[in-house]
Amino acid sequence: NPESEGEKKELPDGLMVMGEDDYATNLITWMEANDIQQNNPNPTQEVAFEVGLQPNRQWRSSDAYTPWVDFFSGWPVAQAKLSWDAMWWPIHCYGMVGVGRNYSPDTGSGAELYTVIGHAPRHLDRNIALVGRIIEGMEHLSSLPRGKGALGFYKDPAKRTPILSIRVVADLPEEERTQYEFLSTESESFARYAAARANRRDPFFIHPAGGADICNIPVPVRQSPNG
Repeated sequence: NPESEGEKKELPDGLMVMGEDDYATNLITWMEANDIQQNNPNPTQEVAFEVGLQPNRQWRSSDAYTPWVDFFSGWPVAQAKLSWDAMWWPIHCYGMVGVGRNYSPDTGSGAELYTVIGHAPRHLDRNIALVGRIIEGMEHLSSLPRGKGALGFYKDPAKRTPILSIRVVADLPEEERTQYEFLSTESESFARYAAARANRRDPFFIHPAGGADICNIPVPVRQSPNG
């Protein structure tokens, strides 16, 4: 939904314009971008595991969109091939937040964001940048009325629900920040949790599915009992 001349917003200084190549990355690039040092100039699978960056090899799957899907430090990701140095990218699961854009090579300014409030639109993977996810309060967004206009926009302006305020956690005093914890996707507990989601054995189920779409394995998140 390109902005008209009269609707353009004033953007903050220093905003970076990202290229299409940044929609996917690999382990080496990720480590360099986050200034993570390692002693071996040619990092191996073992080195990656030591710094807590190795996806969980106890659970992985494939689907219609990519040969491999996995979890990486709490995030659902896809891989082009089964290799520690392969390109990988975040997945359009429920609650993920993306950046609205115009036609390529425009990758979006960040002034227009969206979140997935229904079925996972996986065809958007690597076509629109994903920058975050909703970890609390998703029910308020998913209960909004659906738009009937083109691309799902509202025909009736009265149905638009404005955002009244936004606060950046990093700008808040320490005592006002809510701390969260997520179940480590590199843990044995998560492997058992994913297996249980794929093989429901409670009395209601007659036939366990034997598998699960990655978007149907939401990573458990909770408010920290210490924060």
